Amino acid sequence: MATFPASCSVGPVDGRAVRRYSKNWILVATILGSSMAFIDGTAVNVALPIMQRELGATFTQLQWVIVAYALFLGSLLLVGGSLGDRLGRRRVFVVGIVVFAVASVWAGVSPSVGQLIAARALQGIGGALFVPGSLALIGACFTDEERGKAIGTWSGASGLMAALGPLLGGFLAEEVSWRWVFFINIPIALIVIVIALMRVPESGGAAGGRVDWLGGLLATLGLGGLVYGLIESGNRGLSDPVVVVSIVVGTGALVGFVVAESRVRSPMMPLGIFRSRSFAGANVLTFLLYAGLGAMIFFLPLNLVLVQGYSATAAGAALVPVIVIIGVLSRYMGGLVVRTGAKLPLMIGPAVVGGAFLLFALPGVGGSYWTTFFPAVVAFGLGMAITIAPLVTVVMSTVGQNLSGLASGINNAISRVASLMALAVFGMVALALFGGALDRRLAEADVPPAVVAQLEDERAKLAGAEAPAGLDPAVTAVVEDAIDWAFVDAFRGIMLIGALLAFASSLTALVAIEGRPARRPQAVPNE
Repeated sequence: MATFPASCSVGPVDGRAVRRYSKNWILVATILGSSMAFIDGTAVNVALPIMQRELGATFTQLQWVIVAYALFLGSLLLVGGSLGDRLGRRRVFVVGIVVFAVASVWAGVSPSVGQLIAARALQGIGGALFVPGSLALIGACFTDEERGKAIGTWSGASGLMAALGPLLGGFLAEEVSWRWVFFINIPIALIVIVIALMRVPESGGAAGGRVDWLGGLLATLGLGGLVYGLIESGNRGLSDPVVVVSIVVGTGALVGFVVAESRVRSPMMPLGIFRSRSFAGANVLTFLLYAGLGAMIFFLPLNLVLVQGYSATAAGAALVPVIVIIGVLSRYMGGLVVRTGAKLPLMIGPAVVGGAFLLFALPGVGGSYWTTFFPAVVAFGLGMAITIAPLVTVVMSTVGQNLSGLASGINNAISRVASLMALAVFGMVALALFGGALDRRLAEADVPPAVVAQLEDERAKLAGAEAPAGLDPAVTAVVEDAIDWAFVDAFRGIMLIGALLAFASSLTALVAIEGRPARRPQAVPNE
């Protein structure tokens, strides 16, 4: 019978403890826990159009439903991992699940979009506590020989849950209520808590040093200030004092974060780890690629539901091929990296993703899914499948083994921050592109100025804008057509920018990634 590494328990592990703390139960708990984050990351986006209609939300408020979660998750992810090392991984994992479950209840009963945004922020804090704990528990409680298979099982099962997320979110939002997208977390959380307390051993709790609260505070303040300023600039304008102050404070806090991380004794992000050229390049590639990914996942469901007329369930199903392709091909790409190195696939994969963004920019209004969005979805899944395994290999193999967990956490945080910043920047761009396109199309259709004036307040909803009531049916049809095509114009602009980001990430691999991963160095300086 296999036993746990010594670090997986507070005290000695005897035979009865091994039987009690079955490793299968550890996998079940960590997979189910991670699944909540995966499901929320994909299901909520599909439900956004229905949320907008029922809550009367503006486009900016929709952004914040996603951004509030991503902000706290991304900025506190490394703090959560550090807390687990110091206070006990199981303890912090369970606390995170509890916080996430409470926030899910709050989100599900929220009577207003403001409360929904606040609940999503609390979900992000909970996620930052349990997401890093999932892999940390596996890393601590499985031997070196078992760990690869365990992580593979975790990855495959979590990927399956991510694939079910859009379908589940679309079905619940359409057939029951969007609120059940959050309520579904409650039974999962209860199961995870029971298993974790009864069948998962404690680990960690003896790490030295202090938790880098200053780094976490500055990262959250910096990202929050920048994101708030960029999002609000779409409504207020870049010269508005609130926008200017927010961007200045955010920028200053991020500069302070870099300074603090170079001076504190136990930084959440040791800057010395970026001295590896390949590691730094892999994270730049991640930031560029995942910025485009975040924009696509946010804007595509809005296009499919509000413009193309898809049901929420169909919109969720539209993205399933991406997950299926990644799940099928990632294993083979992992083997290919051993033979060819990571450089070539990290050049090819993002370039294919860039081509997928160009394909996303082609469809207009209407047409069959199979001839409009399906080719782009397939190309996108293929490009990401080529990229993910080599990217993980570079991140984990170019730093000292003692820092591999930290390296993975940093890369995970950067991917989430990239999506967060993308939503802020692309949202500002989308509002500008939509407004200009709508003005142009209304003018081309000779819509009366009085009707144009009535549409002024609706612009903030983008594709969710509605023609004024009481118009002649012919005029209503013209206005609705102009709104749809204006959003398509904005969507095309976003996809073209996403393509540029993907091609830039491919160029980053050419310049910064070594042809073959070097042997793992023994250590990387922490300062």
